[in-house]
Amino acid sequence: MLHDGIRGVPPGAGPIPLDDVAAQGWHPAEGAMSLPVLTLDQDAFAGNRALMLRYAAEQGAAIAPHAKTPMAPALAASLVAAGAWGTTVADIRQAAVMLRAGLNRLILANQVGGPGGARRLARLHEAYPRAELYAFVDSPEAVAALDAAWDEARLAPLPVVVEVGAGRAGARDLAAAERVIAAVQASEGRLRLAGVGAYEGAAATADAERTRAAIADLAVVAAEAFGKVRAAVGPQAPLILTAGGSVYFDMIVQHLGPVAAADGKARLVLRSGAIFFHDHGIYRRGLAALDARQGFRLGGEPASASDGFRPALRIWAEVLSRPAPGLAICGMGMRDVSFDQDLPTPLRLHRDGRPLASFARPEEARVMKLNDQHGFLALGADSPVAVGDVIEFGISHPCTCLDRWRMIWGIDGQGRVQAAYPTCFG
Repeated sequence: MLHDGIRGVPPGAGPIPLDDVAAQGWHPAEGAMSLPVLTLDQDAFAGNRALMLRYAAEQGAAIAPHAKTPMAPALAASLVAAGAWGTTVADIRQAAVMLRAGLNRLILANQVGGPGGARRLARLHEAYPRAELYAFVDSPEAVAALDAAWDEARLAPLPVVVEVGAGRAGARDLAAAERVIAAVQASEGRLRLAGVGAYEGAAATADAERTRAAIADLAVVAAEAFGKVRAAVGPQAPLILTAGGSVYFDMIVQHLGPVAAADGKARLVLRSGAIFFHDHGIYRRGLAALDARQGFRLGGEPASASDGFRPALRIWAEVLSRPAPGLAICGMGMRDVSFDQDLPTPLRLHRDGRPLASFARPEEARVMKLNDQHGFLALGADSPVAVGDVIEFGISHPCTCLDRWRMIWGIDGQGRVQAAYPTCFG
């Protein structure tokens, strides 16, 4: 149920069933909704979803979108319903949220930790015995913890994915991966080798060529480890080979796609999540770099990812003050929007519920800094911005913007609210 303790719901409104939200006729710029508010352009999201699923299918890959980005079960379910192979999560609690929502094929793309984490995962598996849950392991110690927990709980064998890595978790070389494989094989069937995983983004640097080389090196270790896993389980066992975020997934397809294809019984599973939301900052730059290396391909030909994917998230905030020439204070701050990878981008000015102007250049409007509840906008000399106007902002880095919100408001092409998506960030 919606009520006025949730950002966006008009004061005094509620309780309102989620299914009745479209009937309210709300629009972020018309004055009824409490501001600031976060919206999802549903047409842009659907277009991004269709494009990424098409890309993956054409490359012979599956995709398990990372649910950590929105932590909204309804959005995760929409991706699976549209053709995603499964769902990725970052920890046991996220897995519990998605399992409770009926999403039963999960990749837990993170280390569980020691005995405590292993026992918590076992309890979760007891509650959802039909779930297909893949857990990452990168050390004999992690394997031992899971083995003990599964032995104690007497559960069905747990599929484990040997993680190789650079810059973050993961076995650093083939010898380390072989020790993990041997530990799994010694578990007397309580754990089952299910594949190899990695995250290439942790290997990236500010230098494009060094990043290419680092990801290529990581892929070599992943391919070698995969060969050892295949040798351990025999030629017929189905396996997954999983990597791929939202910036360098093309390199994963390039390096690991042929490995999975040559195996014949393996599936390459990408884990991109933020790309379905896109943004006006870090991922805009990431897709521009993807296009520069001609990494995005459709129909066998290079295609423009920058043109194909559309930023779907907006923050809407009211102008609270014009205290000095060239300055506006908006009701949007660090509690409302991401700022770890760029500040918000002013896009459009609305007055009396209607779009008045677009901001084409930073000289016209630029966010200089954020306080907890306030955004400082530098404005051009002739700016029409006035107290009471509503400004529509683009964001940078969906993951650290969405986690500030209990509710994501889905809007149509006219900005009218059509849906409400509760988030579960804990």
